[in-house]
Amino acid sequence: MGRIQLDQVKKTFGDVTVIPPLDLEIEDGEFVVFVGPSGCGKSTLLRLIAGLEDTTDGTIMIDDHDATRVPPAKRGLAMVFQSYALYPHMSVRKNIAFPLRMAKLDQAEIDRRVDGAADVLNLTDYLDRRPGQLSGGQRQRVAIGRAIVREPAAFLFDEPLSNLDAALRVGMRLEISELHKRLATTMIYVTHDQVEAMTMADKIVVLQAGVIEQVGSPLELYRRPRNTFVAGFIGSPKMNLIAGAEAAKHSAATIGVRPEHIEISETEGAWKGTVGVSEHLGSDTFFHVQCEASPEPLTVRATGEVSLSYGGEVHLTPRPEHIHRFDGQGLRID
Repeated sequence: MGRIQLDQVKKTFGDVTVIPPLDLEIEDGEFVVFVGPSGCGKSTLLRLIAGLEDTTDGTIMIDDHDATRVPPAKRGLAMVFQSYALYPHMSVRKNIAFPLRMAKLDQAEIDRRVDGAADVLNLTDYLDRRPGQLSGGQRQRVAIGRAIVREPAAFLFDEPLSNLDAALRVGMRLEISELHKRLATTMIYVTHDQVEAMTMADKIVVLQAGVIEQVGSPLELYRRPRNTFVAGFIGSPKMNLIAGAEAAKHSAATIGVRPEHIEISETEGAWKGTVGVSEHLGSDTFFHVQCEASPEPLTVRATGEVSLSYGGEVHLTPRPEHIHRFDGQGLRID
């Protein structure tokens, strides 16, 4: 079991409120990602669930038991941090077994759990090595193994891939997703990288200044962002947001159009523009176009390798069925 409920949970540091009262439900077995810009409160919220920060007000329920004042070690949760926090003088086996030895489990049970975790994480051949003899990705797997052997109700990941290079991040992202499928255990994952959120999550929680802006599946947030903040944050490249007269034509204060939903032509279209920097990625090309519809350059995605000259004149046309409308408060208009 790993159902977690937050009821009007609040956190203040002195006179500063970093988490205004919020409610959140995480179902057993879900992979939930907390995402948002730096300083939005996502790590603080994770630490409140873990018990590493005291809750100022509200209730945290874990499997229908009030855990608000329960010490971290007794919440049945396992946390994986950004830093691996491995003991350099211990072997991989001893690092993974450490929490079990602290819990005074018998050696047979320790061996069973360590061998099982090593098998799941492809670490069996490295059990006798020390952390200094491993790659960054392997060290992160050891840290995850140390969490697995505790057999927790839920895993809590605090930006665990931030110290890895781009290639390792992609690989570990897939490994953690595969691990979730195999273990079917609740996982809460904190990241500032919305690509990680989109590719890993069953459910995304978007935070800004401690406030939950929207909760939903990756596709729900992508297709129906609740407000301009979510619209501009979820998606890579981000949604184009256009205000003023062009938005007023659509009875909105702001309209949003994703880069893949804008047609680009050298001959005709709704908005006249000038080609700026182009990003050629092979499967896609992204053009940054200074356009009469917006003071900010618009990003347009074209499929495949498309060549347009820097400074050349183009015409853009948004697909009407993919225009998102927002009111003066930035809220979605349906």
